[in-house]
Amino acid sequence: MGIPEKIKRIEDDLHKTQVNKKTEHHIGLLKAKLAKLKREQEEQASRGGGSSIGFDLKKSGDATVVLIGLPSVGKSTLLNKLTNAKSKVAAYQFTTLTVVPGAMEYKGARIQVLDLPGIIAGASSGKGLGKRVLSVARSADLILFLVDVFQPEAATVLMRELISIGIRVDQSPPNVVIETTSSGGITVSPQVKLTKINEELVKDILRVYDKNSARVIIREDISDEQLVDVLLGNRVYIPSITVMNKVDLVNAGFIHELSSKLPYKFIPISAEGNVNLTALKEEIYNHLNLIRIYMRPRGKEADMEEPLIVRSGSSVLDICNKLHRRMKDDLRYAQIWGKSVRFGGQKVGITHRLMDEDVITLVT
Repeated sequence: MGIPEKIKRIEDDLHKTQVNKKTEHHIGLLKAKLAKLKREQEEQASRGGGSSIGFDLKKSGDATVVLIGLPSVGKSTLLNKLTNAKSKVAAYQFTTLTVVPGAMEYKGARIQVLDLPGIIAGASSGKGLGKRVLSVARSADLILFLVDVFQPEAATVLMRELISIGIRVDQSPPNVVIETTSSGGITVSPQVKLTKINEELVKDILRVYDKNSARVIIREDISDEQLVDVLLGNRVYIPSITVMNKVDLVNAGFIHELSSKLPYKFIPISAEGNVNLTALKEEIYNHLNLIRIYMRPRGKEADMEEPLIVRSGSSVLDICNKLHRRMKDDLRYAQIWGKSVRFGGQKVGITHRLMDEDVITLVT
């Protein structure tokens, strides 16, 4: 029996099994086996090769955002309004057939925005431009879901497609450590009360992945799917913003009603009508957790016009690495003016973490 047949058999078993307390263990094992088989199927497909013309893009700028939506939802128009791109716009589906990049300049940051071809239901299984489109999103720093105000349910479709290719939107990696040991079987050490999974199921799922001797430390209440994610090791965790486009075609009451009914929050905009685009830029910037660092050459004034853009929580070492890979070897100390120090000009070491609008002098 080949992998597709095995997958079909497990999917049929899952479909006919009623979900209750007695079947939780069985369902958890089936999902673990299914995920393993799908990974093997993907590995076989990737070894077979395939064209990726138009989808191999080098990341540039300070961060990368991908625009994802159904066909004809207005992604190209929004890209053109946010950036310097010239993405083709037309009133019919699948206008964009390759990934179109643009650069959004905001608060000194240069943010790469990628307009992806329209996603359709089943894309993760290869429909439309399928996995080639979705795979671009795996390397993004932020996902921008663009939804038509008259098709708000599309957000659920888009989310489901991303989940199917291993993208976990608005989630953090499970706080679980799995240490393979040479003997002793499997020991499970939960440091919290487990309500979604039990220790026996943890052990059985590990055995599905050929881990018969291991130590498992669980620091949060995880589900069987989250444990499988840890075992697979190929999941990516990306924040998102949902944007509701074409709000100029409805009244404020319609938007208010959507806000109260939908299970997700959204930013109302009109790409065509330039409605709320500045607020969207601000939201993108905030979600990327970027901060501005101003460089002050020794004995000179700080350059307050062009900040260095880095991620929140960056250290002096990160600044050195961004400027030149060998700078850290020559660094004696740094001087900082700003919110991250007790007084202006304080000398700090390479591990010191910076805050937004700090001024730094690197002394080599």
